[in-house]
Amino acid sequence: MDTIIAGRKPVIEALRAGTAIERVVLLAGVQGQGIADIQRLAQQARIPVVQVPRQEFRGLAPDHATQGVIAVVPARSFVELEEILEHPRKRHEQGFLLVLDEIEDPHNLGALVRTAECAGVHGVIIPKHHAATVTSAVVKTSAGATEHMPIAEVTNIAHTLKQLKDDGYWVVGLDAAGDRLYTAVDLELPIALVVGNEGRGIRRLVRERCDFLVKIPLRGKISSLNASVAGAVVMYEVLRQRTKL
Repeated sequence: MDTIIAGRKPVIEALRAGTAIERVVLLAGVQGQGIADIQRLAQQARIPVVQVPRQEFRGLAPDHATQGVIAVVPARSFVELEEILEHPRKRHEQGFLLVLDEIEDPHNLGALVRTAECAGVHGVIIPKHHAATVTSAVVKTSAGATEHMPIAEVTNIAHTLKQLKDDGYWVVGLDAAGDRLYTAVDLELPIALVVGNEGRGIRRLVRERCDFLVKIPLRGKISSLNASVAGAVVMYEVLRQRTKL
């Protein structure tokens, strides 16, 4: 089934990333620099741009905040795990992967992918079942980062973590009951950072695959951070350690 990418910035990022876009649809009469950039990028990529009246446009994207533009793309093709593992090898970098254990909220998924792209993560791994997948809402929340970030869907997260460990990765789980602060672990090694479900956290079998369980100190009355915020904190600690900020 086709996917809708809605909004000016996400569509621009999809065009810049070379996403296989079937067509770009504009609400008749929309203008602005963002629209001009979209038209130019689409023309360069030989992607059709059509303008349609409001009723027809809303029929294409009834549940989206569109800013007057959508891109229609075929259903997303995920990459294989081995392809993700090749990214740091080709760049001669220590691997940095984000593993999401049953993240259910599309907005959390989009926010995590956006942060991952900004923080230098080489790839994101998500489960095929019982979790959010990459939809138009995720693309929009990510501000188009999903079009730049390799994402693999796997059947079994625990088994995948074993594969990563065999490949030389250290698995760091983000857990409120962790025995170390997230700043107390050497994150310059090849790292697979695991962020768990919004309510349940990391599942037991996945937790058992982790080499370290780390926590973020909390000083308020709320007992936990949002999953995407917690993930962002630790991803930027990895970046800080690796760039000596």
